[in-house]
Amino acid sequence: MNKHLKQLIELSELDKTIDGFLPDEDRINGALNALLEEQNRAKRQIEEAEIFITENRVKIAKHETQLAEQSDKITQHSRKSGDLKTEREIKALSLEEDIAREQVAFVNQEIARLQNLEEEQRARIDKLKMRIIEIESQAGETKRQNIDALFALNEKRNAFVLEKEKLIAEIPQKVFRFYEKIRRWAGNRTVVPVKKQACYGCFMKIGNKVYSEVIASQEIVTCPSCGCILYVKEDEKDEDKKAAA
Repeated sequence: MNKHLKQLIELSELDKTIDGFLPDEDRINGALNALLEEQNRAKRQIEEAEIFITENRVKIAKHETQLAEQSDKITQHSRKSGDLKTEREIKALSLEEDIAREQVAFVNQEIARLQNLEEEQRARIDKLKMRIIEIESQAGETKRQNIDALFALNEKRNAFVLEKEKLIAEIPQKVFRFYEKIRRWAGNRTVVPVKKQACYGCFMKIGNKVYSEVIASQEIVTCPSCGCILYVKEDEKDEDKKAAA
């Protein structure tokens, strides 16, 4: 097998291994991230509740103004009642007073309802604030645990990174730049095997001429369809040569 092809296969495997540590990092940080997201969500809910309370206070103030106006009307009606002479005037004033009293009752009920809603929101805010305190404590402990876990993970990862750096130093820059150019869009499919005359990057069948070149492994060959670097595993080469023949 071409020396540089062999190096690129090894480099590709190292890149896959190094990238494989990312899900482990996400898993380690997952619990902390979930706590922080819950904390942010709780803070947003507190802000929403405080806005609700502010708007609710405005509504209560308006109702209290209406209540004062209706109460003043009832007082005025009581003062006028002694000056009325006809039955028609008495009935009209009585009707106005009944309407005013109904409005007073309705406004009082509405104020009580709004005050209850405000109390519910204040209780909710207190509960959320307590939860935020709990989250901060849990997050602090989780961070300490994560530091140890991430340190151990990074030690393992760095061992592969060091091995990769040593390998890169042995690869000609032209060959390495070619590899990196493909890796920018292909990722961990930069170097892929060929099985049953199919590229395992795009799973398209390759022509006989290209297939023979891949089996020969004298040059670095790329897939005509997807551009990935192709190779045949040594233990499958004899079988593939027979298939190609």
